[in-house]
Amino acid sequence: MTKTERFLALDVLRGTTICFMIIVNTPGSGALPFSPLLHADWFGFTPTDLVFPTFLFVVGNAMSFSMPKYRQLGTGNVLGKIFKRTAIIFLLGYLMYWFPFFREGKSGGYEFFPIKDTRILGVLQRIALAYCAASLMIHFLSRKAVWLLSIIFLIGYWIVLYVGGDYSMTGNAGQKLDLLLFGESHLYHGEGVAFDPEGLLSTVPAIVNVIVGYYAGIFIQQKGKTYEAVTKLLITGFAFLTVAYFWDFVFPISKKLWTSPFVLYTTGLDLIIIGILIFAIEIKGYTKGTYFFQVFGKNPLFIYLLSEILVIVLYTIKTDAQTSLYHGINNTIFQKLLPGPWGSLLFATCFMLTCWLVGYWMDKKKIYIRV
Repeated sequence: MTKTERFLALDVLRGTTICFMIIVNTPGSGALPFSPLLHADWFGFTPTDLVFPTFLFVVGNAMSFSMPKYRQLGTGNVLGKIFKRTAIIFLLGYLMYWFPFFREGKSGGYEFFPIKDTRILGVLQRIALAYCAASLMIHFLSRKAVWLLSIIFLIGYWIVLYVGGDYSMTGNAGQKLDLLLFGESHLYHGEGVAFDPEGLLSTVPAIVNVIVGYYAGIFIQQKGKTYEAVTKLLITGFAFLTVAYFWDFVFPISKKLWTSPFVLYTTGLDLIIIGILIFAIEIKGYTKGTYFFQVFGKNPLFIYLLSEILVIVLYTIKTDAQTSLYHGINNTIFQKLLPGPWGSLLFATCFMLTCWLVGYWMDKKKIYIRV
C-alpha cells in the first residue's frame, strides 16, 4: 500500500456531508422542519450542527493527500498554492452572498445591491481561512508544534470569550470584534441582529477541525484498512467526546459561537463516523449504494455553490408581488402533497436530488472542477 491510495470511506464521508448540507440548508417553506434538521437555538447540539464542522474535517482529509507533495516544492510555490486557493474560495463565498447583485428597492422595482451592505464572512470564507491557517501550520511546523498550537487555540478562545464579554449573541467578544472590524452592515442578519456565526474570532477554533481531519487522514493512510486503525479512531473519538462533555459544564457547546468543546464534540463524532465507515466499507466490503454519495464527493464545492445559487434564484423570482417562486412551489405543491414537516423534508430531498443529477451528469462526462 502506498500513502497516495484513495479510501472509498473518505470519499463517502465527503459526499454524505455535501448531501446533508444541501438538505438542511434548503428546507421547504410553509412548515417548520423536523427538529433534528434545525440548528440548536444557541447552546446545545442537533445532528444539523455536525454538518459544517464535518465539511471542515473532510477538507483536512483532502489535505492529507495533497500537503505531503508540497514538501517537494520551494517555499514560494507552496505559499502561492495556499494563498491562491484561499483567495479563490473566499471570493466565491463573498460573491455567492452578493449574488444576484441587485435587490428590491424600498419604493418598488429593483436597485443595485451596494457593496457597503454585503456580507464579508460566511461558510466558504471560513473554509478558506481555516484551510489557509491549517496548511501554513502543517507545512512549516512540526506535528508536535501543530498540536500544541491547536490546544492554545481552543483554550485561548475560551479565555478570550470569558474575559471579553459573555456567551450571549450580542455580548460575546467575537461579535464585538466583527462589529469593530467590519461594521454592522457587513455582518449576517439572519438572527434578527447583526451577528455572524462565521465570524473572524470563532474561525480560530474552527482551524482545529481541519487539523484533526488532516491527521486523521494521515493516520488512515499509514495504518490502512485494519482493525487497529478502526479501534484507535473510535477510542480517540470517544476520548474527544468525553472531554467535550465535561468541558460543556463550564464552556457550553454552541455551534453559533463555535466553542472549544463544540470542536472536540464534532471532531470526536467525525472520528467515530469515519472509523465505522472504514470498518463497513473498507474491511467488510459493504459498498452497495456508495456511488450515490461519491457523486457529491467528486465535485463538492461546485455542487454546494450550485445549491446555494439555485436557492437564491428561486427566492429572487416572484410569482406575485408578495410570493417568491421558492415559497410558491412549496405552498402549491409540497405542502399540498404532505402538509407540515414531511412536506418540508420532501422539498429538501427533491432539491438535493436535483443537485445530485447535475453531479451525476458531470461525473459521466468526466467533468471535475477543482480549486
